[in-house]
Amino acid sequence: MRSLAGFTLKAAAVATLLGGLLAGCASDPSRVPLGAPRDAVLQQLGPPTATYRFTGGERLQYSRGPAGFQVSNVDLDAAGRVQSVRQELDEGLFGGTIRPGEWRIPDVLFTYGPPYQQTRVTSFNGTVWSWRYLHINNRRFLYIYVDPTGLVDHYNVGDDLELERWRW
Repeated sequence: MRSLAGFTLKAAAVATLLGGLLAGCASDPSRVPLGAPRDAVLQQLGPPTATYRFTGGERLQYSRGPAGFQVSNVDLDAAGRVQSVRQELDEGLFGGTIRPGEWRIPDVLFTYGPPYQQTRVTSFNGTVWSWRYLHINNRRFLYIYVDPTGLVDHYNVGDDLELERWRW
């Protein structure tokens, strides 16, 4: 009996793990098909962490922050159908996306959502906003420097060294 009960518990644990993995896939924004209606997106992904209206449509933002590594934007057209899905925290996209000297705080939030943290440094008169992301499985940070007027001054990237403190 004991081995049968042990087998049943192991089978239940495996089933729970597989169910969780499959649910994780279902909640992956990259799996949302283009042209899907808004209701189907909400059913598949759940409520977004933020929504934004823009000319001709709406953005559903799914952030895994503040400690996660992804921010996915699902853009809907005026008819409420998916026109694009993009994971924004991609180092290859930053140079073509971020617009220093043009972007203001609402533009940053529209693209990346709330930051992991906001800090100040002595070498810059303003606030440094940061987001975690993965680049080739390396933990990194995107830093966006926002001046006192709310204008993006510049950005840079760096390694996330937080785990280094815990290595002996």
